This record gives sequence, C-alpha cells and structure tokens, in this order.
Amino acid sequence: MTTVLSREEIRRRVDALGPWFHNLDLRGVSTAPSHFLGDYPRVKWRRFAGVVPDDLQGKTVLDIGCNAGFYAMEMKRRGADRVLGLDTDDEYLAQARFAADVSGLEVEFRKMSTYDVGQLGEKFDLVIFMGVLYHLRHPLLALDLIHEHVARDLLLFQSMLRGSSEVDTIERDYDFWTTSHFDSPGYPKMHFIEHKYADDPTNWWAPNRACVEAMLRSAGFAIAAHPEEEVYLCRRARPGAAMPVVPRGAVR
Repeated sequence: MTTVLSREEIRRRVDALGPWFHNLDLRGVSTAPSHFLGDYPRVKWRRFAGVVPDDLQGKTVLDIGCNAGFYAMEMKRRGADRVLGLDTDDEYLAQARFAADVSGLEVEFRKMSTYDVGQLGEKFDLVIFMGVLYHLRHPLLALDLIHEHVARDLLLFQSMLRGSSEVDTIERDYDFWTTSHFDSPGYPKMHFIEHKYADDPTNWWAPNRACVEAMLRSAGFAIAAHPEEEVYLCRRARPGAAMPVVPRGAVR
C-alpha cells in the first residue's frame, strides 16, 4: 500500500536516507539533484529505453544491483507482473523500498549477491545487469551464473568501458608464437584496478568494448542490440559457457 506523505515529509526521509546515487523524482522531490552525471540514470535511460518492450505484462524481471531501484520501478511502470531487485548494500535497499512505496509501485527488494542468484530457484523473462560487472572480483563467473540460473530470455547489460571502442575480428585460434594481436586496440582487454578508480575501491575492472562483447558471448548470450555506448540487449543462447559454472547456491 502506498504511503501518503507530504512533500516536506518526503524531503526529510530523502535527506535521512542519503546520499543517493540514483536521482529519482519522488512526487516532486529529487533525491540527487546535484548528481555529477546530471539527471542520472534517467538521462542514460532515455538513450536505450526503446529496446525494452513497452508492454511487459505477463513478464517477470530481475534487477541485479538495483541500487535505489530506478530501473526496477521503470519495469513495473511498463506493466511487469513481478519485479525483484537485488543489492548487497542495506542503504541502497532502504532507498529503493522507500522510493517504490512513495511511488505506489509493487516491487520486491532483497539483499543478495550476484554470485548467489542460483538460490532464487527461478528464471526471469528479463534480467537487468547494469553497472555491476566492473565492481565484481569475478565478473565472468557472474555472467555464467546469470546465464545458468536466472536468465530465461533477455539480458539488459551495461558496464563502464575504458580503452578503445574498436572491435577486431578475432581468429578462433592462434599459434603460440603469434602475439601481435594482443597489442591491438581492438583485441578484448580487461584493465585491472588494484587500488581505486574515481575514488571507489570497488571498481576492480575497466573492460574495453571488445572485451564485454566477447564475455557476453562466452557466457552464452547473443547480442541483439547495442543502442548506447555501454548498453547491450542480449538473448540467452545455447550452449552456455564451455566450462562448468559453480553449482547453484555455492561460491568457492
């Protein structure tokens, strides 16, 4: 049931739950009006919203790394029957629950790691995996687990990208003495961040475009659309990863 609060009460709660990374409009109250990326993530959403079905009636959605719930709530506004948002940060989850309540949207939020999605025991028509990959110590494992356990059809994916936007045509094999392709800007590369990037110690990786596309294919996803520089709409394809992934609910 929607909580009816005055604008001043919403402002007080927003301030108490801050700082916010998602700038949400909660009945006229902006949660992060001075965001360094502008009206984020709405300004980014406008660039690729057209690749997500306008009508999600009868569909289920899983938003992994939901933060304050912007994308989860947008999917509910498009009529999704069930939307589940996951995050590991209690503060983000508190923001998301408050935002959904004030907005009158029925969205479920749970504290859960990407690596534990097998514990859900169900597949979703659309999985959102945006702004998460580069925060993970084991990014390819995460994609494998999503493919294996929760993705029924569509994956909406986004990652911070750094390096060249070129994508080389890669041979299926190279002999041991052939090494020049490793130095090509368009060869798949993942830059490792040992300490911090943008003052964030959870920024572990900075892949280039060729790398994320190769990782998606390797995990068993076919790229259906690339509507925005960092965003991909994928379909679950078979077979998945060539190597077995960690069993459901277990992380070694």
